[in-house]
Amino acid sequence: MASYDKRVDAYIARSAPFAQPILEHLRELVHKACPEIDETIKWSFPHFDYKGIVCSMAAFKQHCSFGFWKAAIMEDPKGILTIVGRTSMGHFDKITSLEDLPSDKIMIDYIRQAVKLNEGDVKLPPKKSVKAKAVNVPDYLAKALKKNKKAHAAFEAFSNSHRNEYVQWITEAKTEPTRIKRMEQAVAWLSEGKSRNWKYERK
Repeated sequence: MASYDKRVDAYIARSAPFAQPILEHLRELVHKACPEIDETIKWSFPHFDYKGIVCSMAAFKQHCSFGFWKAAIMEDPKGILTIVGRTSMGHFDKITSLEDLPSDKIMIDYIRQAVKLNEGDVKLPPKKSVKAKAVNVPDYLAKALKKNKKAHAAFEAFSNSHRNEYVQWITEAKTEPTRIKRMEQAVAWLSEGKSRNWKYERK
């Protein structure tokens, strides 16, 4: 039996007029593909669950979107889910009218495939951890830091991004006097445990 959520009704009702028929159509396709699916609201927009998240839809000011939770491991014979260069959330580009959607048959096939992945308890592969790149500290800065224990300790304790801010600020100096002045200022700030942009940090 189809399970409809009044919160999804409200979401569609307050969406832009152009978006309402799109969202209603997508909603009905999902229920047609999987009558046992449940509706819910997650992260402020509609999701469809069946033994886990299957897909979701959302409306924006000028377009709608629709996407699959496990698109990365779905078969994509039509090449719809793997098009490169999309800037909107979802896998069907920016949907501005019903004409922007594939045929109902294609959509239902994709939805049923996503449902089967959840039925089979197929998991998404774990995300690969990305190692932070080491900061290339110029010799002259390294020597200056070693002369000041507090500054050196603070610099080493900072994240790579914070260290890079100092390195870039110093190495981008256009003249030698400016570079020396910035390096001296950096050592002074670091000795106080301050980041490069400490003036703009929230207290």
